[in-house]
Parts: sequence; structure tokens; C-alpha cells
Amino acid sequence: MKKTTLILGATLLFALGAWGSKYLYGVLDEVTPEAMAAEKRPAPAMQGSNPVRPLFALPDMDGVSRNIKGWDGKVLVINFWATWCPPCLREMPAFIDLQKKYGPQGLQFIGVAFDDVEAIQGFLKSSKMRINYPILVGEDDAMVIAEQYGNTMGVLPYTVIVDRKSRVVYGQMGEISRSLAEQTIKPLL
Repeated sequence: MKKTTLILGATLLFALGAWGSKYLYGVLDEVTPEAMAAEKRPAPAMQGSNPVRPLFALPDMDGVSRNIKGWDGKVLVINFWATWCPPCLREMPAFIDLQKKYGPQGLQFIGVAFDDVEAIQGFLKSSKMRINYPILVGEDDAMVIAEQYGNTMGVLPYTVIVDRKSRVVYGQMGEISRSLAEQTIKPLL
């Protein structure tokens, strides 16, 4: 009896999750990155008058606490991601390329992972990607920080672009294309 109840509960939970993600992604598809770029407006969660970037500090992969203020004066692309999130992983090669291309001009990508150190280390060992920007270990704190940056729906990936004056100028729920990221970053450099 308990095994049947457990299987039924797991099936119901899976079905609700599948329906919920279809609904959520359907809602997000209504506002495409291209439409946002064409209208020169930020993602729905970031509408407003360019708020000042919230402060936070998280440990990096070596356990050293990194304060966001350490990157003052740079154009920041803060990407909230997780090792278990396929769209998050699809974005990373473009981020690596853009960091390499525009880093010398003052661009800094920062990855904030919704994982623990062991999960991230395992991903980095098994991945062919050579990430050239800092990865901060957010675990449960990452959700709180992402919400402070406008991600009220808890969507991953979530990317925020901050100008040199520490103002949040763009937020993207869901995967961001390389072209949209580059188009948004270049005028800020």
C-alpha cells in the first residue's frame, strides 16, 4: 500500500511539474528576447528606472568570499545558473567567448551557481568548457540574491547586466542569446 501511494504521489508530482513548466515557459515565450531588444526594454522583472545593483558576497570555488563591490567600475554580467539546468549550460560557451572578447575592455561575467561546491567541481571536471570567469557558490543564498536582482519567479537561467555605475540595466529570465547579450553589453563598454 505504501509503495503504491508513493508511486502515485511521485507520478502526480511529475505531472504537475511538467504542466507547470509548460505553463511557465509558455508565459515566458510571450516576451521574447528579440522583442525586448527591439523595444529597448528590460525583462518584465527588471522594469523600472535602472536600480542600483544590490550588494552581496558569496564564496568562490576556492572558498574565498567575493564581494560584488570588488568588480565596481566594470560592466557586469551576473548569471544565475545550475549544473542541472540545460539552458544554463547552453549559454556558457557564448559567455566564455564574450568574456574573452570584451574582458580587456572592462567586461566581467560572474556565475552564481545554485549548487554546492562538490556539484560544481564535478561539472567542471566532466565538462569540456573552460570557464574563464569567476563562479560563486550560491546554494540556497543564490535564490535570495536572484530575487533581489528581480527574479521574482525563480527562473533559471537568469542573467542581469549592470553598467559601470552599478545600475542594473537589463535582466533576462531564461536563456539569453549570444547576439542579444553582445548587443546589450557593447554600448556599456
